[in-house]
Amino acid sequence: MNILFSIILANLVVSAGSLIGVITLVMKEKTLHKILILLVSLSAGALIGGAFLHLLPEAQELYQDGNLFLFVLLSFIFFFILEKLLHWRHCHKGVCKVHTFGLMNLIGDSIHNFIDGLVIAASFLTSFHLGVVTTLAVALHEIPQEIGDFGVLLYAGFGRKKALFANFMTALTAVFGGVIGYFAASRVEHFTFYLLPVAAGGFIYIATTDLIPEMRKETNLYKSFLSFLFFILGIIIMYLAKFIEV
Repeated sequence: MNILFSIILANLVVSAGSLIGVITLVMKEKTLHKILILLVSLSAGALIGGAFLHLLPEAQELYQDGNLFLFVLLSFIFFFILEKLLHWRHCHKGVCKVHTFGLMNLIGDSIHNFIDGLVIAASFLTSFHLGVVTTLAVALHEIPQEIGDFGVLLYAGFGRKKALFANFMTALTAVFGGVIGYFAASRVEHFTFYLLPVAAGGFIYIATTDLIPEMRKETNLYKSFLSFLFFILGIIIMYLAKFIEV
C-alpha cells in the first residue's frame, strides 16, 4: 500500500474519533463517567506501551546515538511547556471544569492533532507495522479526549451540532500534519529518528500527567482494580502487537 495513502487513511480514522462526542447526547452522565475512566485507563496503558515497546526500540535501531533519551526528555519538557502556554487541559468527564474556553481549546487541540499526524507519518515511514501500532495507540487516546473536548465546547456555549463540527475540523489537522511529515521526511535528514523519541516523550507525558492522575482519583477499591486491569490491558495490546505481521 502506498505510504502516503496509508498515512492519510490512518489520520482520517483517528480524526473520525472526534465524532464520538455524539454519544454523550444519549448517555446518562453517571454511565458515561464509568465508561470513560476505563477508556482513560486503556489509553494510558496503550500510550505507555507504545512508547516503551515500539517507538523507542525503533528509534534506537534507526540511529545509534547516545542522545536518544535526551530527545525523549526534551520532548517531555516541550509538552509540559506547550500545555502551560496554551492552558491545554484534557478532561475526561462529561462535565468539565473549564480552564480555557472555546477557541483556546480548539487551538490547543489543533496543535496536538497536528503533532499526532506528524508522529503517525514518521511511524509509517519507519515501517508499516509501526504505523499501524502507533495509529492504534493514538486512536485509543483520542476517544476519551474527544469526549472531554466535546464537553468543554458545550460548556463554552457551542451548540451540539456546532461543537461536533468544530471538533471534527480541529481533528482534521492530523491529516495535514501527516502530509507535512511525509514530505518533510525526504528533505530532513534523520527525520524519523528525531520525531520518534519526540513522540515517545509526548506519549509518556500525556499518560503520566493527564491520564494516570485521572485513574488515581478513584477511591473505590473494586473500581480502582478494574481501572488498573484496563491499564494493563492497554500495555498487553501494545505488547501483542509486536508479534502481529501486517
